[in-house]
Amino acid sequence: MAGSAAAPLPPPQASILADVRRALAEDLGSGDVTAALLPDVPEHAYLLCKENAVVAGRPWFDACHRELDPQVRIEWWVAEGEHVAAGTVLALLHGRSRALVSAERTALNFMQTLSGTATATAAHVAAVSGTGATLLDTRKTLPGLRLAQKYAVRAGGGGNHRIGLYDAVMLKENHIRVAGSVAGAIAAARAAQPALPLIVEVETLAQLREALVAGCDRVLIDDFGAEDRRQAVRIARSPPHDGRIPLEVSGGVDLDGLRAIAADGVDFISIGALTKHVRAVDLSMKLGPPPR
Repeated sequence: MAGSAAAPLPPPQASILADVRRALAEDLGSGDVTAALLPDVPEHAYLLCKENAVVAGRPWFDACHRELDPQVRIEWWVAEGEHVAAGTVLALLHGRSRALVSAERTALNFMQTLSGTATATAAHVAAVSGTGATLLDTRKTLPGLRLAQKYAVRAGGGGNHRIGLYDAVMLKENHIRVAGSVAGAIAAARAAQPALPLIVEVETLAQLREALVAGCDRVLIDDFGAEDRRQAVRIARSPPHDGRIPLEVSGGVDLDGLRAIAADGVDFISIGALTKHVRAVDLSMKLGPPPR
């Protein structure tokens, strides 16, 4: 079992509880008719990870169980963001039998989905290790679970792009077309939202030069070929710009070609697949003592 980095700061508790209550209501409906067949007695259970993974989702897992049994005790044996091997027991639970089994599937759904996001992110982060590039997510998240998935990206060692349409201005082709130029779009955005970060997506080297001169907080070079990408880095890092405005790559990025892109010297690489192409981690929760 590898060591773990510091756990990321989770979303506000109100957001976590809203996620959990919505999911529990979806699953429980008018009541768990199967759990009602069990005697409601003190019981213990264990959470098992059945494949190599990066752990993420503890706050949601805990909240699921505490919603149904406020007195449940959960003993975590691993940290958020920790790399674990197949067969690792992640946690022990002590609570009422009916609440444990009623919360099980919803808690696992959160944990396996967020651990899947963190595990995918960690693989991409490892691919660019030592290059200086930072991996970012996008807004291509599961509806209703954006804050949760973006948390999982941080647990996997990545960073977050803008959270939504409200916390950064991002100029794209349509904005530039309406404004008549990159510089015109930047001027309009600065006038309307002077306090927000400004990201400009460009499609050509000429647009890149225009954005660097006009000034912004980041330039996103979208679907550039390898030679144009390297030229973009040279332009951005040469006088008079001297690397003051970072470059981000987006579009057409996969794990196999990721390191080559990072090695060209870009500052950020945003990848929608981190949160869009989710493969859940194989977890299980069983009543009784954990296997030796």
